Amino acid sequence: MIVKDQEGIKEILKNNHVVAIVGYSANEEKGAHYVPKFLKEHGYQIVPVNPTVTEGLGEKAYASLKDVPFPVDVVDCFRRPDAMPEIAREAVTIGAKVLWMQKGIENEEAAKIASDAGLKVVSDRCMLEQYTELFLK
Repeated sequence: MIVKDQEGIKEILKNNHVVAIVGYSANEEKGAHYVPKFLKEHGYQIVPVNPTVTEGLGEKAYASLKDVPFPVDVVDCFRRPDAMPEIAREAVTIGAKVLWMQKGIENEEAAKIASDAGLKVVSDRCMLEQYTELFLK
């Protein structure tokens, strides 16, 4: 299911608290660092996913989604749009509930893969911005 309405996004943010950050970055100036930092500060369990790091924000990092040994609610993607179909397949494989493509990231094939498997899909939206707009204003 493609989620575009604010109520649907609010429900996702309220009810899904384990967030895998695909493309996590240790660079504090990048969204792939400061967005998960914000999420962690607001009660989410973040799971850095990047084969080039061993930990992020005090959490163990994993090389891929398939390496995460516990259930993940949201797969939050900070990768190029052309990487999204494979990430969507992995999100389906691990039983995630939501595929979230960050602001500037859209991929119809990935959205269809995830949606057809029963995942909720959010595209071209920032979790930090959405959380701020829906819960902090």
